[in-house]
Amino acid sequence: MSIRREDFDKGLFLISGPCVMESLELLHTVAKKLVEIRDNTGALVIFKSSYDKANRTSLDGFRGPGLELGMEWMKEISTTYDLPTLTDVHTAEEAKVAGEKVDIIQIPAFLSRQTDFVLACCETSAWVNIKKGQFLAPWDMSKVIQKAESKTKKLLLTERGVSFGYNMLVSDMRSIPELKKSNYPVIYDGTHSVQMPGGQGSCSGGDRRHVPTLSQAAVAAGADGLFWETHPNPEEAKSDGPNMLYLTDVEALFKRCQKIHQVVNES
Repeated sequence: MSIRREDFDKGLFLISGPCVMESLELLHTVAKKLVEIRDNTGALVIFKSSYDKANRTSLDGFRGPGLELGMEWMKEISTTYDLPTLTDVHTAEEAKVAGEKVDIIQIPAFLSRQTDFVLACCETSAWVNIKKGQFLAPWDMSKVIQKAESKTKKLLLTERGVSFGYNMLVSDMRSIPELKKSNYPVIYDGTHSVQMPGGQGSCSGGDRRHVPTLSQAAVAAGADGLFWETHPNPEEAKSDGPNMLYLTDVEALFKRCQKIHQVVNES
């Protein structure tokens, strides 16, 4: 389905799905629940998953089914459930392919300053979600936005925490209003913000207990959307399990955040 700019202005929206495409069965399981959340909340809900986790800590880390099969799976999910889709890309060549298959392509935080890559993503017909680098101050994103705007105005911006010491991230909620100066929708990535990159030696750690607190704070600070990775059983997930939300917890938390969003936008 196609997304219009005004779709992001109809209330708090949600981007959610499993970190990586472990199987088509998993994608269907999560998508069915996201449809329920959409129907129960009236919110714009976007299905997210990655066909390739190209920045794994270990060479042995599970990466996914790859671009070609991953795009086939995303098309099936979109068609079956009438859900807009998002996936991250890692090269200009991947962006060109994925940009014709999904509604939103995502620039990973680590790649947000790669000029040629950013421009290649923005030359596609898809919306582009730019994740703020863990190494950037929010005002540093103005230059990234200028690059992107030379090709498209179909932009989303995502805050996902900033590096703080070793294997830690911290969220500064001042980043939300700072990014909102761009006049583009601003998203808070609640699950990657509690990640501990490389924190378990051969893989990243995390602490999902803090996702509710940080997400609610981000909405109070003015976030337009939330990004949560989710899984029916995070302990068995092949990527980012420690920071992903249980699928059964997503709806209740999102409804709480919707209430905060309503209060903030009524004042």
